[in-house]
Amino acid sequence: MNNLVNFLEEKVSPVAGKIGSQRHMVAIRKGIIATLPLTIVGSFFTILLNIPIDSVAEKMAPFLPVLDIPFRFTVGILALYATFGIAYSLAQSYKLDALTSGMLATMAFIITSVSPVRVMDDVDGVITAGRWLNIAQLSSSSLFGSIVTAIISVEIYRFMKEKDFTVKMPEGVPPEVANSFIALFPAAVIILFFWGVKYLLHFDINNFLSNLLMPMKDVLAGNSLFGGLLTVFLITFFWVLGIHGPAIMGPVIRPFWDISIAENADAFANGVAASNLPNIFTEQFLQWFVWIGGAGGTLALVVLFLTSKSAYLKSLGKLSFLPGLFNINEPIIFGAPIVMNPILGIPFILAPLVTTTLSYFLTITDVVPMMALRLPFSMISPIAAWMSTDWSLMAGALVIVNFFITLAIYYPFFKVFEKQQLEREMNQ
Repeated sequence: MNNLVNFLEEKVSPVAGKIGSQRHMVAIRKGIIATLPLTIVGSFFTILLNIPIDSVAEKMAPFLPVLDIPFRFTVGILALYATFGIAYSLAQSYKLDALTSGMLATMAFIITSVSPVRVMDDVDGVITAGRWLNIAQLSSSSLFGSIVTAIISVEIYRFMKEKDFTVKMPEGVPPEVANSFIALFPAAVIILFFWGVKYLLHFDINNFLSNLLMPMKDVLAGNSLFGGLLTVFLITFFWVLGIHGPAIMGPVIRPFWDISIAENADAFANGVAASNLPNIFTEQFLQWFVWIGGAGGTLALVVLFLTSKSAYLKSLGKLSFLPGLFNINEPIIFGAPIVMNPILGIPFILAPLVTTTLSYFLTITDVVPMMALRLPFSMISPIAAWMSTDWSLMAGALVIVNFFITLAIYYPFFKVFEKQQLEREMNQ
């Protein structure tokens, strides 16, 4: 066991750490995470659109088109916001003007994603003559295109600035004015590049990436049990190595997660029942059914620590309980520690695999619905699961069942760890 731990620490951990801290990976992670406030608030409006009380729903019916607007301009154009966030973060890492970089990338993304449609005649009650943009092309389905567009735009800007292909202003000119002129030539190149690719070469970046990567989405964030278990294993495995699991997996899996929950939310907003949504393995599925107390389902371990005869473990349990109740588990992960600790690392990986499997089979057999909404990660799990599945009491009950399953899996490992800790305390 010690040889395995040494191998993981010396060989695997450094490689994973480098991947997680790579400049472009960090920018993708930061840019997409920055959209969370918008999508969470947009999801709350979807809740208002689907109040499960007939009398309330009847009174709200005249207001549904208005209540739908915040959802359409948050979740509905998610990729547009992500483009700006990714470019902004990447530019900051290069010490470029982040605001200019974000604007150039956003412009490039719109060029590559949205083709203006010209309507020649008015259609009463539907549309008026003019040029129209289909905002559906800015949704999460174009998220991979937004990532690539943002990175290429910033790299073009950086290259041209380093090679002095810019307009330089005299000293004394305000920085914001100077930065605008510095961006003139890069802006022209970025426009010509993406316009040429889309309209001269007739190459659609979004469709190409979607066709290339969507099979991965169907595995990792669709309805594949293998993909769900693989995701859970990798996240918990990296945590045991002492590396923030979502930080490593985020750039790979988060775009798929965001696409999946956006597809579910959009279908739900359009009247599809929560039990018939497109995707099972959203981030919210893991968040509420599996990560009870945080990655690894550590709230169960915290409760066991509260009952411990070890003074240290009992104190750590008290310290970790309130954060764990709201799904923050760094105190227990690094305080126990679970990191590089095979005794606690095994159930930390094993328990989520078991609860993921159970939750999957209960979902495909329609015992619990699928996740329709994105809520803040810090909500208490049974309540969040109940709300996210269109007020399903069975979903809230499943969280409680999974908690006790996790508790049972942790228990024998906890007793071994407690015995070791008591021996250390006696020898002090």
